Parts: sequence; C-alpha cells; structure tokens
Amino acid sequence: MNKVKTVNIDLGERGYEVRIGPGLLSRAGEFLPWVGGAQVCVVTDQAVAPLYLDRVRRALCGRQVVAKILPPGESTKTLEVLESVFDWLLATPCDRDVTLVALGGGVVGDLAGFAAACYQRGVAFIQAPTTLLAQVDSSVGGKTGVNHRRGKNMIGAFHQPLRVLADTDTLATLDRRQFVSGLAEVIKYGVIADAEFFTWLERNIGAVMALDAEALAFTVERSCINKAKIVEQDEREGGARALLNLGHTFAHAIETGTRYGEWLHGEAVATGISMAAHLAAQLGRISAADHARIARLLSAAGLPVGPFTGLPAADMLQLMKVDKKVRDGRVRLILPAGIGAADLVTDYPAPALARTVSHFTADGVAVPA
Repeated sequence: MNKVKTVNIDLGERGYEVRIGPGLLSRAGEFLPWVGGAQVCVVTDQAVAPLYLDRVRRALCGRQVVAKILPPGESTKTLEVLESVFDWLLATPCDRDVTLVALGGGVVGDLAGFAAACYQRGVAFIQAPTTLLAQVDSSVGGKTGVNHRRGKNMIGAFHQPLRVLADTDTLATLDRRQFVSGLAEVIKYGVIADAEFFTWLERNIGAVMALDAEALAFTVERSCINKAKIVEQDEREGGARALLNLGHTFAHAIETGTRYGEWLHGEAVATGISMAAHLAAQLGRISAADHARIARLLSAAGLPVGPFTGLPAADMLQLMKVDKKVRDGRVRLILPAGIGAADLVTDYPAPALARTVSHFTADGVAVPA
C-alpha cells in the first residue's frame, strides 16, 4: 500500500496539508513547491540525522541546505538550546526568506517551530515528524515552544507550518519505547472525541503494535483528522482545543517533577489519562466499565498506567498548579465523559483530586525503564 493520504487543516490563509504515507522524505515534490527562498535550514537531532538527513538534502536539490544537529531528548527543549539555534541562524547567515525544516520527533518540532516563530519575527517552516507521537499530535496545529525548569511548555508561540510530511517509513526505525509512547496520544483521540476509533483500536491494537502498514496509516490519518477538527474550531486554545490536553496536566507535573528525562512524554500522558479516568469515575462522570476499558487499552498498548514512585503526592499537586489551564489559582482539568467525549472541569471537589493523586503516587510500579 503506497497511497499517500492527505488531511487538510482549514485555517484560512494559514491552512495547510498533512501528508501521510511512505517515502515522503525522499520526494522533492513534497518540499520544493513550499520553499520560497534559496536557503533551507534543517533542524534535527543526533538520533535522526544519520537515518534521514541525507535523503532530505537530496529532496531539497537546488537549494542551499545547512543543518543544525541537536542532542536528542526532552532535556534539549530549553531556552539555552533555542539560543544556540538563533546563534547558528545568524552566523550562517539566514535571511527572512529562509525555510526551516523540523526533522525529528516532538522535541525537534516544538523547538524548531518556536525558532521559526521568533527568528526575524517569523519565518516559514515545514514539519517532517519521524516519531509516532509527532506524526499524530505535536507536528499538527502550530503549537511550538520550550520547557522551563518550573513547568513544561510554558514558553512558546502559535506558529503554523507550511505543511506536515508524515513519512510512515520512519516508524520502522523508531525505538520501540518511543513508538509505544506515541500510542498514548492516539488513544487520547478515541477517549475525547471518537468512540468509533476507540473501539477500532481495541480490536486492532495488535496490528498497530506489529507495525502493519495499513493499520499504521489509518491510525495516523484518523488521529490527524480528529486533531484537525478541534484545531479548526479553536486554533489558539481559547476553548475546545483544551480537550486535546486530556491527561496532560498530570503528565506535565510528572515530567517536571522528574526533571524531563526519566519519562517519555507519551508515558507520562498515558499515566495522566489513567488519572483523569480514575477521577472521572470517582465523580460519576464515567462508568466503571468505561474506566476499565480505558485502562485496559492503555495497558494493551504497553503503556504505564500507574501507580508510580519517585514523586510525592504533595509535590505532584503543587506542580499541577503550574499549568496553562490554571485560572485564578484553580487547576482546570480535562476529564472524560464516557468514551468519545470529554469536558473542561473546574468544579471537582479538591479531596477527590487529592485521592486520585495519592492513589497514583503510592509505592508501586517504578518509573519506566
């Protein structure tokens, strides 16, 4: 199956296509029509560059291509590394017609996108995601940014790419733990917006995990369709887009509390979704059966669902207060309302949240190895 699928992100003049299929990174026609100037700066990392940088260079034939290769991992997503990217752009030097290409996972996409949003007050960029998590989530929708030691993704900007090239061939070379991590964001879409997709995942998670080409392509396409619908309603997270953060308030606290590196983002999100489902079940927002279905699917995908060690409940609750959804000191949470629906909730009882956090931070399963 070699057919390329296209998902349109309809944002008027900022709209673009998400292209999904094998071999996209090798095709000049997927890049060159969207490169306005002579210069292309590829931002990638040390894990991805040996695998895909040369083929992207060849696809960008006729352009002046330079590359910035960063260390891999969440610890790279900092203001200090961002400044090093600006230093490189200025030293090259790159003008306002430069196009940045973010070649890598979510860390590279977020950081390179933020650099594109800021450099000379905004330049063009293309997302070329190489991880499942980036293909189904972080590369789509224009969120860019870096972490701060006090909170994840607290410094950033909305800056839409010219297009997204999700080359599904890259998933075959993805580290297994990274691949599994991406499934958390896939499952999220089923929980918040797409009960039919959730049921499909329950039946086909084995094929997805076995890297079946047809199942993978459908998974990426359906996830992007779900994200597109929400982003088109609410580009800058004034309302409906907050639903995409199911589990993320819990997850960001885990990542911040463990200093960005022990947990992969998707692993923390999976545990965060489990915590959101646990709280929703406490409050009678979802049935025990739906709670069990969510936990069962996350476990079937090989994702951690808690409890976990290493972060006291009091610390977790405090870290949750450093979140973009906090208003007037109140932590607002995305909670499921059954399979395929979710809400932004502010009126939950504080003791119920404390019970959930205490349950999941009890001595139990260790931080993922």
